[in-house]
Order: sequence, then structure tokens, then C-alpha cells
Amino acid sequence: MSTEPTPPAPAGPPRHTNDPAVVRRLLSTPGRWAVVGLSNNPRRAALGVSRFLMDRLGMEIVPVSLKGDEVHGRAGYRKLAEIPGPVDVVDCFVNSTKVGAVVDQAIEIGARAVWLQLGVVDEAAAARAKAAGLDVVMNTCPVMEAGT
Repeated sequence: MSTEPTPPAPAGPPRHTNDPAVVRRLLSTPGRWAVVGLSNNPRRAALGVSRFLMDRLGMEIVPVSLKGDEVHGRAGYRKLAEIPGPVDVVDCFVNSTKVGAVVDQAIEIGARAVWLQLGVVDEAAAARAKAAGLDVVMNTCPVMEAGT
């Protein structure tokens, strides 16, 4: 029997683990996805992923960016709060250091879920979203999860 003390748990919120059932439900249920960070720049992943969401999965896309540009023929908005009507999923193509504010806006507008794209990780924001009753998917891409 070891007399070594147990090291303390790391500070901060618990590490988020994606629930495969939530991922499947979000990708198989038609919904309205606000894609934050979406622009017409063909070098940005958001453009191709949003096209996949529309064309392959039948999702309605609402572009959200600092400029509020129209993308894929859809009216764009500068903030989530400007979008008329409900939003099911807020899909975040923003830097991890900025995604917490987007998650807070998603909570404020009553979104049902937040999806933080591949490479976007914020454990505290994920914990806030879960505490507010939102489904959370983090650090993965819908295209990868859809198996294409």
C-alpha cells in the first residue's frame, strides 16, 4: 500500500467528452445552424463545411461574421442576437481564445447546441453551455463525424 499522497485534480472545469448520440442527433435532425466565422474566403474551412451542412445534411445555414456578409446566397449577420427567429446550433469557426464570448451569446439567444470546430477548445465555455442546458460538441468537424 502506497503512502504517496494522491495528486490534486487539475483546476478548472472537467474535461468535455463528446457524446456520440448527441453528435448523431445534431447531424441527422434538420435544423438551423448559425455558422460563426463564415465568410466567402475559399481558403477557410467554414465555407466548405457550411456547404456540406446545406447540401449533404439539409441544414439551413445562417452566416455570422464581423462584416455580416452574405454567403451561399444567405443573408449574413454580425451578431447572433441579430438573427431573426430561433437557432438550433451555433457552429463556431473562431479562435479558442474568442469562442467563450460566442458560447455566451449562444446561451443568451436560446440556441439548443454549440459545435466547436476541430481545434477549437474551451473547457470553461463548454461547461457554461452544458450548465445552461445546451448540447455541446467540441474539437471535431461535422464532415468528419458524418463519415464522409
